[in-house]
Amino acid sequence: MFFYANEVYENRDFGSMDAREGEWTNCEFTRCRFRGVEMNESLMEGCTFVDCDFTGAILNASHYKESAFTNCLFTSANLFVARFDNCKLVGSDFAGANMDGITITGGDWSYTNLRHADLRKQDLRKIRFKEADLSECNLEKADLREADLTHARLHKAHLQGTDLRGAKMDGVNFKDLNITGAKLDMQQAVAVARSYGAKVEG
Repeated sequence: MFFYANEVYENRDFGSMDAREGEWTNCEFTRCRFRGVEMNESLMEGCTFVDCDFTGAILNASHYKESAFTNCLFTSANLFVARFDNCKLVGSDFAGANMDGITITGGDWSYTNLRHADLRKQDLRKIRFKEADLSECNLEKADLREADLTHARLHKAHLQGTDLRGAKMDGVNFKDLNITGAKLDMQQAVAVARSYGAKVEG
């Protein structure tokens, strides 16, 4: 186990590092590579990652607090039971990542690629998913109350039983969605009706 604080790294390759159970606080990483690195049960608080590559990284049970990952790659990474508390993931790519059991509390996940992610039964309240790609995601029985889904791509997403009340859904194509059993507020219900050509009068 190790502890790093207030360090700045640029173009650093951490691929051969054993980072299990490590702690990083207020560190900055720019264009660093964590490809295949083992970071099980690591803790990162107040850290910033820009254009970093976590392809194939093993991040099981890792914990991220108040950290930012901008335009980072998590392709095929293992994030089993990882936790993100009030983090910024804007523009990051999670293609093929294992996100089973992940916990997301608050934060900004706008413009992320979360295609095919399994987020069923997750508490995703008030999280920003603006223009995120959530195509074919499993969001069954997830709690998305007051989340920002403005212009999010939800093509073939599973929303059965999902709680969408209060979520911002401007620009969402409701005709693409299976919302059987989903909980909608009145504004959303009107938007769904209009998407199918209904004339709704006040």
